[in-house]
Amino acid sequence: MTNTSAPSPAASLGLLVLRVVVGAIFAAHGAQKIFEFTLPGTIESFTAMGVPLPAIAAPIVAFIEFGGGILLALGFFTRPIGILLAIDMIVAIVLVHLAAGPWVGDGGYEFVAVLGAAALALALIGAGRFSFDRALLRGRVPAWLA
Repeated sequence: MTNTSAPSPAASLGLLVLRVVVGAIFAAHGAQKIFEFTLPGTIESFTAMGVPLPAIAAPIVAFIEFGGGILLALGFFTRPIGILLAIDMIVAIVLVHLAAGPWVGDGGYEFVAVLGAAALALALIGAGRFSFDRALLRGRVPAWLA
């Protein structure tokens, strides 16, 4: 009988690549909202896009993307972070990108959909062997978390 509790080394390497790339992209977008546009600028942008409660939503999104992206890249709390980032992308698609169609050059949803799908896949699969989840949390938290 084989152990199916952890992905194979090759699958874990694939998850590592996916986590690092997707996490870095999320972290960069969160950093942009916090440091480049600044939170007041991001709130103003969310207001212009018609995002409900922009003064609350903008900082939440910025910090989920920035901190969540870093944690995702590290493979730490991968499942709950993946869910939060997937929800972030679903809301972005519905509120901002859907009306523009699929093409990213037109402000569409294709890139946001790929990020959301990748985050959801990581939430469903987990971080793999090469992660802080595996190294630090294994056996100490519920399986759905690590």
